[in-house]
Amino acid sequence: MKTLLQLNTSLFAAGGQSSQLTDKFVATWKANNADANVIVRDLASNPLPHLDAEHFLAYIAKPEERTARQQELAAAADALIEEIKSVDVIVLGLPMYNFGAPSTLKAYFDRIARAGVTFRYTANGPEGLLTGKKAYIFATRGGLYAGTPLDSQTTYVRDFLGFLGITDVEFIYAEGLNMGEESKQAALAKAQDQLEELAA
Repeated sequence: MKTLLQLNTSLFAAGGQSSQLTDKFVATWKANNADANVIVRDLASNPLPHLDAEHFLAYIAKPEERTARQQELAAAADALIEEIKSVDVIVLGLPMYNFGAPSTLKAYFDRIARAGVTFRYTANGPEGLLTGKKAYIFATRGGLYAGTPLDSQTTYVRDFLGFLGITDVEFIYAEGLNMGEESKQAALAKAQDQLEELAA
C-alpha cells in the first residue's frame, strides 16, 4: 500500500492557490490508488518554530547524553523524519513570497535534514538516504519567474530534496496569478491539466 505525504505551506492554509492545487492532485491520485494512505501536514495551521541553537544542539547531541528538554525537542523532529521516511510520494504546495520559499517550509526542512539519518557524509561527498520517493511540487507565483534568475525556489527545493536522496522531482507551475484574471485562469487551467495527467 502506497503512502502519500501532502505538505501545504501557503499562509492562507487550505485557501491558498498552492494548497488548492495539491488538494486536487491528492484527490485525483487517491481516486486512482483507492487503498493508499494520505498524510496531510499544513505548515501554516500547525507551524514549526524556526531553528535555533537550542533545537540544533538537541538534534546533534548523542541520544544517551540528551537532557530531558533535548529529548523532547529531538523526539518532535524524529517524528517528522519517521513520517517522511515512511511515504512513497510527496506533494508540496509551494507559493512564492518575496522571491523565496515560505519560512515555514524552511523550518520543516531544518528538522528533517539530519546527518546519519536522512543523509550521510562519505569519502565521495554527501549521500541522501531518503531514496525511492517521488515528489510533486506545485509552485504558484503572482508573476512569471520559472526559468529566470529570480526563480530561487526551484533550485533550492530540488537541491534540498536531492541532498536527502529524493531525486525524482516534478515541478508544476501556476504563474502570473496576479497579472489579471485571464492570466490567472489560464495558469490554473494549465496546472489542472498537468496534475490530472500526473495523478493518473
